Amino acid sequence: MFSRLAIIRIPAAFRLHAHSIQIATAISFIWLFLFFAFRYHDSTGSFSSLKSPSTGPPSTINTNPVTLHSFSPIEVGARYFLDYPLTPPYKEIFGELGQRAVVLRSWIEELQSHVNASADNRQVEGWDAITDLVERVAESLFPYLKPLSTNPRQYSPPLSAIRDRLGIPTNTDTTTTPVSRSVGIVIPTGDKTLRFACHLIASLTRIHKTQLPIQVVYAGPEDLSAEGKNAIQRAADGRDIELLDILTVFDDTTLKLANGGWAIKPFAALASRFEQVILLDADTVFLQDPEELLRQDRYQETGAMLFHDRLLWKGGFPERQDWWHEQIKHPSKETEKSLVWTERYSEEGDSGLVVVDKSRLDVLIGLLHIGWQNSYDVREEWTYKITYGDKETWWIGFEATESTYAFSPHYGGMVGWLRSTEEEKEKAKAKKRREEEELEEEELEEDKIEEGHREQAANKVPRGTGKRESKEEVSVCSFVIAHVDQTDKLLWYNGGLLKNKIVNQTAFEVPTHWMIDQRWIKGGSKKDMSCMVGNNVSTLSEHERDILSRSIAVAQDVDKQLGLL
Repeated sequence: MFSRLAIIRIPAAFRLHAHSIQIATAISFIWLFLFFAFRYHDSTGSFSSLKSPSTGPPSTINTNPVTLHSFSPIEVGARYFLDYPLTPPYKEIFGELGQRAVVLRSWIEELQSHVNASADNRQVEGWDAITDLVERVAESLFPYLKPLSTNPRQYSPPLSAIRDRLGIPTNTDTTTTPVSRSVGIVIPTGDKTLRFACHLIASLTRIHKTQLPIQVVYAGPEDLSAEGKNAIQRAADGRDIELLDILTVFDDTTLKLANGGWAIKPFAALASRFEQVILLDADTVFLQDPEELLRQDRYQETGAMLFHDRLLWKGGFPERQDWWHEQIKHPSKETEKSLVWTERYSEEGDSGLVVVDKSRLDVLIGLLHIGWQNSYDVREEWTYKITYGDKETWWIGFEATESTYAFSPHYGGMVGWLRSTEEEKEKAKAKKRREEEELEEEELEEDKIEEGHREQAANKVPRGTGKRESKEEVSVCSFVIAHVDQTDKLLWYNGGLLKNKIVNQTAFEVPTHWMIDQRWIKGGSKKDMSCMVGNNVSTLSEHERDILSRSIAVAQDVDKQLGLL
């Protein structure tokens, strides 16, 4: 049954803005009235609906008899959400939409517990009506979920997953129907990023020899041409690459993905048939087997793993920070330990690689919010104006919907090449002056010795032969951001195999050094290298350099064979 905790908690959805207080009071009274009127409770004493996010099918089954009035609290809440939908300005409703999604999740979990308990729920009076209401709420909160066609009705994978939890039969396209416990790599790309996608696919299949299926997602023929599709298959060297047109899955009316750039990414994850998705930008470069991502403890614990961006521009975007704190009233422990959240750095997420498990309901609901943030009206009005593309939408979506997720423990690092800094040059000059001074003093000491002060000199330690200072700061510079695994070994970086894909389309070079947890110095433009500066620098291992060298070789072969230059 719908637990007492779930009923009492629902008013939290309306604590986000001052203009919602009166409405919140009214709806709270209605919910509490229904609670006492119907004596609605779970006789087991279990508060399972909202105690913790779902990690799969409910662990306990509700065996209480189902009656029409059992669903009254859900019905009242659902009708309220449908009668009073959230409207623009969108910047004001990110948090409130998230809280409504939390309530939606609790309803789905509650109804799913009945589905798991009995195969004949559709015979219960009011069952079809209540599941229909819940489905309508999902479509109201996230309009892109509405069926693409009505004759026959074509349901998107996320809506099909919700209907399945509600015990509603769904006939869907087998190419997008989620396969239980399936895992795969998803690469959104089009003709504009085709060359880098081909480099990535060639590296995955020929160098890392991954056995994971690979799916390329695009937005219609104007996004990825027939020639582009052929190039992708040829780059895979005999491996079959799945191709999925996102416009055959979602109604593009509210999305406009064909020219949406980054916006396609969350929808690619939602549309994929894989339950567990490793979502990659086309310019991702791996130094380890991508399956290592699935073995990370943080992913296995939460079902969603993200990676931090660089720590840059502390206090640089106050409006952005103020808005984040306004919309996220109850930050998770993951956010409370964030330096972007607590010390007001400017950028939190590097969305070049995301790993999600859609079989976990809380992760799925979080992805729906992320998709909404990247829908056309929302991104044009606010998302892509207050932040850069889709980068921050991932953690915001999981935070707003109280979904479990985890960041990699380190902020973005650097893999590149050693370079002297102006600071180092000044230190070098100072060091040279000290050495010259020490040499002069040593020469004076020798003069003293010659003058008969040998005994005094024998008992004195020459200043130039003592213990030196700790090593000087060095810089590692490039155009990419590097990330490590849970053992602090290089795992992947973004930006592609070219040394600088903006300036030179033919120059490849194997990096030599890398850094993590040091100080960033951002390049002045996209044509200028950024650097990480600090005392702790590591050299790429022979194995890592070999992987990158061979990845470059296959990339050059792909360029030549496919005529990508």
